[in-house]
Amino acid sequence: METGLKNRVALVAGSSQGIGRATALAFAAEGANLALCARNDGALADLAAEAKRRHGVESFHAKVDVADDSAVRAFVQDAHKHFGRIDICVTNAGGPPAKQFAQTTMEDWDRAYALNLRSVVSFAQAVLPHMQQQKWGRLVTLTSISVKQPVPNLVLSNSIRTGVPGLVRTLAGEYGEFGITINNVGPGYTATDRLKELASRTPGATVEEYFATLARDVPLKRIAKPEEVADAIVWIASERASYITGQTILVDGGAYRGL
Repeated sequence: METGLKNRVALVAGSSQGIGRATALAFAAEGANLALCARNDGALADLAAEAKRRHGVESFHAKVDVADDSAVRAFVQDAHKHFGRIDICVTNAGGPPAKQFAQTTMEDWDRAYALNLRSVVSFAQAVLPHMQQQKWGRLVTLTSISVKQPVPNLVLSNSIRTGVPGLVRTLAGEYGEFGITINNVGPGYTATDRLKELASRTPGATVEEYFATLARDVPLKRIAKPEEVADAIVWIASERASYITGQTILVDGGAYRGL
């Protein structure tokens, strides 16, 4: 299937591991050049080398904490200067710590806001003017099934991330006339380090047992691979999805039961 992504520039945040890394490689497979950021610069260098070796694409990367507004804006400016354009921006950040409400502190709430909502605003304010000028763009936010259905012990994520779909809906209305689509992708249970961390908090269960327990409530009876979420992100950024905007697309194996 032709995606129209060859020679585009895809910025992928949080791309050193997990879904972010899989997403970067999926864009590279379509011939898109990459702007990569995360807190682990060594892992980004390895990813850039792999994308070059496997798919022949160019990469620009930098160590960035996406909760740092000034660092995000500087990275976007540097990436645009390097490539001369940014066509796609995938916002992504690690989830806040797993806690129940009574265990949280105000510092936890402030950090979760900066990491999982304000970072999206930082990227949007930095990249959308460039997309406006070229009259084409794709902003894809990466959140969680928690924006539709709360997940136990994740009160910070359940609360903070639900603001992202509201932002997405609003921006889709404001920027559609410039040929820019803005959508949210919400993964369900996915085999990442984040899910392994949650497994470690479950007494008396191995990671495999924890994953199997989660899979029982999923109609497809398994948890997702990061590559499956990445494929959805690439598709929603492609020309094939050019009339879809303002939406939250769940990649959850049918786990969300709402209408």
